[in-house]
Amino acid sequence: MTRRRSGKHAGNGNDPVAVPARPGSSEVIYEIPPLPVPRTSAPRTAIGRWLAGGEGSEHEPGPLKPVRASKAAQGASVAHAAHSTQPWHRVLWLTGVDYFSTLGYQPGIALLAAGVIAPIATGVLIVVTLLCAVPVYGQVARRSYAGQGSIAMLEALFKGWYGKLFVLTLLGFAATDFIITMTLSAADAAEHAAENPLLHEYLGGHQIGLTLLLLGLLAAVFLKGFKEAIRVAAAIAIPYLLLNLFVLLWGCWKIAQQPELISNWNGELRASGDWTMLLVAAVFLFPKLALGLSGFETGVSVMPHIAGDADDPPEGPPHGRIRSTRRMLLVAALIMSVMLLLSSFVTTLLVPPAAYAADGAAAGRVIAWLAHEMLGHGFGSVYDGATIAILWFAGASAMAGLLAVLPRYLPRYGMAPRWTAHQRPLVLVLFGVSVLVTLAFRADVEAQAGAYATGVLVLMTSAAFAVSLALWREARAAGSLVSRLQGRLHSSYFWVVTGVFLFALVDNVYERPDGVVIASLFILAFLVVGGVSRYTRATELRVSTIHFASTKAAELWGGAAAASVNLVPLKGVSASSRAEKVTELRQHYHVNGPVAFLRVGQLDNRSEFLAPLTIDVCRDGDNYVISVSGAIAIANTIAYVSELLAPRRIFLGLTGRDQMTESMRYLLLGEGEVGLLVYKILLRYWDWIGRKESERPLLFLFGDRETSTTED
Repeated sequence: MTRRRSGKHAGNGNDPVAVPARPGSSEVIYEIPPLPVPRTSAPRTAIGRWLAGGEGSEHEPGPLKPVRASKAAQGASVAHAAHSTQPWHRVLWLTGVDYFSTLGYQPGIALLAAGVIAPIATGVLIVVTLLCAVPVYGQVARRSYAGQGSIAMLEALFKGWYGKLFVLTLLGFAATDFIITMTLSAADAAEHAAENPLLHEYLGGHQIGLTLLLLGLLAAVFLKGFKEAIRVAAAIAIPYLLLNLFVLLWGCWKIAQQPELISNWNGELRASGDWTMLLVAAVFLFPKLALGLSGFETGVSVMPHIAGDADDPPEGPPHGRIRSTRRMLLVAALIMSVMLLLSSFVTTLLVPPAAYAADGAAAGRVIAWLAHEMLGHGFGSVYDGATIAILWFAGASAMAGLLAVLPRYLPRYGMAPRWTAHQRPLVLVLFGVSVLVTLAFRADVEAQAGAYATGVLVLMTSAAFAVSLALWREARAAGSLVSRLQGRLHSSYFWVVTGVFLFALVDNVYERPDGVVIASLFILAFLVVGGVSRYTRATELRVSTIHFASTKAAELWGGAAAASVNLVPLKGVSASSRAEKVTELRQHYHVNGPVAFLRVGQLDNRSEFLAPLTIDVCRDGDNYVISVSGAIAIANTIAYVSELLAPRRIFLGLTGRDQMTESMRYLLLGEGEVGLLVYKILLRYWDWIGRKESERPLLFLFGDRETSTTED
């Protein structure tokens, strides 16, 4: 087989440059360009060019270039990415549009679920928020300061295909959370618009159409390009909170004018049982109010936007950013706790049961109903406008979360098509899914609440579990007995918190299993699409970075590339096997020039898709010995090395084993019929490789009994 090669990737035209990874180190680190795609021509149609544009799109691979950061520094640099950061009190509103928007429907859900004991049940929710959710996500922020969230913590606990399946399961629930956030928020915004007395005549009965319109506008914003999110979030969230506070304080003033309302409420509480019974009932009602916990995962995902301290280290945890994030989470929780408790108290006393019933005038919008009843339709319409805006923007926050989470995991696993690197096609897919969910639930807010709560509770339970396990392992590794005991006590507290969230999750799933059904559909879709993508992308050049073991290795690599060697991959590169192979090759072939023996060592975790390679090179007389460690797939690594080394010839052996068995071993373990696989990989990259006819190397495939040469 003949190949054409790119001059910028040919070894002769790009010798390695030795750059110390850190002072006093002999290590050399090189940044490898993004993996090339087999077809690099621009999209032929206007639609294709438009879909490939926009934010988050792929870039053409650049040249091999040295970088001056160690691997650890490269990982830490994600957290210190060069982008615009803001003080935490500004970023607060970015997470607040998701968290605070639940005021639009949470008081109505509490009334419908708990009735007269809604304030007590809301109090239990507040206790769980402050004593469970805030500490858990404070720990997540300390361990996931680049905004990866709790899923990244759990990914580190499980290796191999089991870990991939676990992460895909969590992604299914995360997708449920974010998708239902978009559809439920849009449906509730449409309900507020349709029930507005000034608009009801025109919009009444068109809630599904209004919901789809809002989702379409949301998709249009992201197709255009979503920027200045923090300023928009503040402009929406602050007026919304102020309007809610004004309505609720006005309600408190109305209650103060009618003391019999409190007396009647106390009478209804006594009729329901003593305080112990009421508290127990409120605890068991807590899972139905779990939507009030929505927003904490978003609070961690926005961490990269939060400015840290000037003395934060360039490597390692940015303590200033972590401290600011914890402060932001606590302040958001305190604001929401006050608003929830106040809204629950006011609506319980002022909204009659007939109004907040499932078919009542205040169903799903009790605070808006109060705004219209107490302050008139003019003010109520202003309140409705603010509510619609924040609910719509909560969907924007969820869309941004999905666009950040899905490309972070699926492409890295090789379980997503390449077009997911472009934002616009992914936005269209998410819009299509949200349309299907809206039609399935007929834009009913109450019907979607169970699925929403399931997604929220699964993420919070998994976060609590991850924190508990991390603290337990840290306690075991502690040096002193006192530190171990303190660590285990700390971990025990979070195991209790995990139990609280698990209780809420199990109760919610038992009462409303639709959330698990929806999440299962997402998980199944991830597995099917991921399996197909993994199969179709299996022959890509699956290398992320190249790392030379020493300055000497980099220099010898340059010498091998300049000598135009004959590349001979071997399982073992002992002196006797090398000598035997050289004798065999020179006996059957016209081998001119030095031979470069290549040995590829694989990672234990072969479920990964991309591999950072470490290359060591030494001399064996006139020949070279190249050892590559950290590989995932042998054939892909050989093909990649050949692209950088530009050998004169490549000699590969054939085993003649069963092809189906070898194919499965290749997909799961990165092994298989190496010779044929290298041929297929190089053939796939034919269009990407461009080199003069005279510089085309030859690929020789030979079996155990007979020798064959192919030249296409």
